Amino acid sequence: MTTQVSKPLTLVMNIKSPEDFAELQKLLAEIEAKPPGENPINNALIKIGPVHFARFVFLSETQLAVITSYDGDFVEYIQAFTDELGDIFDALLSHMSSPPPLPVKDNLKPFLEYIMDNDRSRVNGELGSLFSAYPELTVVDILGLAGNKQQAVA
Repeated sequence: MTTQVSKPLTLVMNIKSPEDFAELQKLLAEIEAKPPGENPINNALIKIGPVHFARFVFLSETQLAVITSYDGDFVEYIQAFTDELGDIFDALLSHMSSPPPLPVKDNLKPFLEYIMDNDRSRVNGELGSLFSAYPELTVVDILGLAGNKQQAVA
């Protein structure tokens, strides 16, 4: 049986109000509009390393999802996120209903619990299935096969 190395994360967060929805749209649009080398999310994800894919998706005016596929340990992944993107997550979470204590850098355990409680990738506490065309390859493996020493900024 093939071992799946990448893991899914589908964090669904509830937005506090229509005003908060508008502020979130503005914040994410400003980040997305930055040139590739200046986009703090892209730069952080490149630095973190084991991320296959990541995106923000408004599911409605009341929900924002962070959807990623990553390699490695969940706690280490979230720790890296808080180290590199803590300020951005603080800004996002300030617009959510029932957020964990902020700043996330100083409150890793409650942030981890918040993510696990709101991760739709989990079914009965266990990660759901994830299709991968390359189930045994990590991001590092894929970049190596592509001849890249470092992931290019998207």
